[in-house]
Amino acid sequence: MRNVYDILKERGFTEQATHEEEIRELLGKESVTFYIGFDPTADSLHVGHFVTIMAMSHMQKAGHRPIALIGGGTAMVGDPTGKTDMRKMMTEETIAHNAECFKKQLSRFIEFGEDKAIMVNNADWLLNLNYVSFLREIGIHFSVNRMLTYESYKTRMEKGLSFLEFNYTLMQSYDFLELYRRYNCKLQLGGNDQWSNILGGVELIRRIGHDDAYGMTFSLLTTSEGKKMGKTEKGAIWLDPEKTSPYDFYQYWRNVADADVKKCLSLLTFLPMDEVNRLSALEGAKINEAKEVLAYEVTKIVHGEEEAKKAQTAAKALFGGGAQGGSIPTTEISKDEFKDGMDLISLLQKTGLAPSRSEGRRLIQQGGIKVQDQKVTDLDYLVTEKDFSENALMIQKGKKVFHRVQLI
Repeated sequence: MRNVYDILKERGFTEQATHEEEIRELLGKESVTFYIGFDPTADSLHVGHFVTIMAMSHMQKAGHRPIALIGGGTAMVGDPTGKTDMRKMMTEETIAHNAECFKKQLSRFIEFGEDKAIMVNNADWLLNLNYVSFLREIGIHFSVNRMLTYESYKTRMEKGLSFLEFNYTLMQSYDFLELYRRYNCKLQLGGNDQWSNILGGVELIRRIGHDDAYGMTFSLLTTSEGKKMGKTEKGAIWLDPEKTSPYDFYQYWRNVADADVKKCLSLLTFLPMDEVNRLSALEGAKINEAKEVLAYEVTKIVHGEEEAKKAQTAAKALFGGGAQGGSIPTTEISKDEFKDGMDLISLLQKTGLAPSRSEGRRLIQQGGIKVQDQKVTDLDYLVTEKDFSENALMIQKGKKVFHRVQLI
């Protein structure tokens, strides 16, 4: 079996490592317990988390043991990394709810159980710390001068860095120490923006007297222009189908820039690199074939094969002919009619999908109507320009009837 370090490097995951040769050697000779932290700042993971989730999956497939650390304690403080203002303070109830949502989602990607992955919450040890004891045991190992050089803090110095946030690196470093002591966890992984926090944990463990702690960071999911991926006009691309429908999720990847296809195929799918290289080498209009494969593969991993097939079918019907082949019925409607929104029942009548308003109501009430692959049961649902993608909108009636609405 190939060393997973080489797999991650070939696919473009690795960015920085505290001890590159030692990490590669360690991963090649024994099953290593490693961890990745997820602060529950929302009720769903988003595509920004997905690179580290995929890395975690590669590591597990290679025989290493993941720890998914839910930051129920660190979320009480908030990571200042990448933020120009202090994060909004959340209640304990909100954090606990978000943590439960993360647990359910992570279980779809990582196999948990005896001798497999484990999931822990740092609230279990952080919330009961004695502050003075913590300062004496942990704080003594940190240089304030050095911490002020960390990028996560430097960007906040202009507007003001609160002492609350200044503690974040100490807390995350302490997490690594706790996991080292409890589970013999030797390696922390994370996004490249977490480098200074990861470095803090590695150095803390080594200063206390253990020389087998390591850290490694992964590429952030950015475009070829350096901008973060996973944002649209509607907001973030979430992994929760209730927040971002499988259809919208599929369409996001189907529409990535040509220059980003190889990076996304490498980081976000399990396709062999020979196939990744073949697909990403396609030129002109043929690159769309690669984008369709990308969209299908990523959607399959996140939402399952059935939802991926449905999203693919709807997309092909919307942009390239009928759901079952052939041309799809299309109604052209002026943009002006959607300025203030058009109620769905009226739209069903305009497209001929419902001969009467009563029939339209019946179809919606019985769950027989989908707009952009999202089931609609609200009789007062308003269709607006925001629902359209590339000036087109797909309505599905039942399982087989598709109708495209085209803005003019």
